Amino acid sequence: MSDVLLVLNAGSSSIKFALYEAHTEPTADHLICEGGIGSLGHRPHFKVVNSDGSTRYDTYLPEGTSHDDAMAVLIGWIETTFPEHRLSAVGHRVVHGGALFDGPVDVTPEVIAQLRAFDRLAPLHQPHNVSAIEALAKLHPSLPQIACFDTAFHHRLPEVATAFALPRELTEQGVRRYGFHGLSYEYIAGRLPDVAGQAVADGRVVVAHLGAGASMCAMLRCRSIATTMGFTALDGLMMGSRCGELDPGVVLYLLEEKSMTAREIEDLLYRESGLLGVSGISDDMRTLLASDDPHACEAIELFVYRIARELGSLAAALGGLDALVFTGGIGEHASEIRRRVCEQAAWLGVTLDPDANASLSGAGRISAPDSKVSAWAIPTDEDLMIARHVWRLADGGR
Repeated sequence: MSDVLLVLNAGSSSIKFALYEAHTEPTADHLICEGGIGSLGHRPHFKVVNSDGSTRYDTYLPEGTSHDDAMAVLIGWIETTFPEHRLSAVGHRVVHGGALFDGPVDVTPEVIAQLRAFDRLAPLHQPHNVSAIEALAKLHPSLPQIACFDTAFHHRLPEVATAFALPRELTEQGVRRYGFHGLSYEYIAGRLPDVAGQAVADGRVVVAHLGAGASMCAMLRCRSIATTMGFTALDGLMMGSRCGELDPGVVLYLLEEKSMTAREIEDLLYRESGLLGVSGISDDMRTLLASDDPHACEAIELFVYRIARELGSLAAALGGLDALVFTGGIGEHASEIRRRVCEQAAWLGVTLDPDANASLSGAGRISAPDSKVSAWAIPTDEDLMIARHVWRLADGGR
């Protein structure tokens, strides 16, 4: 019987998973299958695809299926489908690790209690991340579970890059910039030497993780120097349904002049803003790019403008720029967004190769050969990053 590793990413309406062989440190070639159960709370759809993209399983679960029920269905399906494999450990994506966790940790009741303290800092993700851990612990109390944090990659940011200009006692209580999407940035940092060369990896690089959640990270020698997200995953870039950077006075205005409650403001900023709020159409960039509605065009223009603004800020933090890297669903697939961002970054020395950008599939260079600052697109793989952490902690390191 051979061992396998399970990677889980639980959200408000879905549980996504990936299953890897565990006889050695995982690579993309060790992926067995991946998929998830989506539309929880409505008509849950359970779909699994093989590593080659072919469909392995596709069905609907009864309406009203809870997160706990869905977890039981998923684990039961894995054990029934792969009786020759033993589930040796599970790795969870956990969005917020605060100042406590600088790397993956074995989950204990004490760790769960600490993670629950961060629920209000990442309300879209953290409660569901932790609930998945608790649900799995009920099903398999002895199964090792590893928490892998989106904040860990930024744990050693320079102190000046984490501070808000607030009274010191608030800073000492943990009100500071943390940064997110760290699992994605960590993966890209590991891929950079192979894709772009060691010289680029050792240089001043800005990585743009663009998707439903969007952020950017300035790296020097593959370490985080500055990032756009802050105390929560709400700051920085405009996102699918999140507003990004916002004058705090707007929140005061909504409280005092509009008599909105804190929960109403939370819904507005996290779920009703961003591409969705500006366009009034969709939070999906593909839909907006295909639309000729002027509001869709305005949403795209603002999205690109905010990226260009933050790129200038991060280049200043680095003292210059050697390379720009796109990743995430939009960064990997929306060549039009890459084109617009690179055009606005011409002042930094980015010269786009239009043909390379339009035809790129997978990882590669999209800037012209004579571009002073090179530009790249590299698909990210947060699941594989988690699987590697789990293997090192639960298997390879023991």
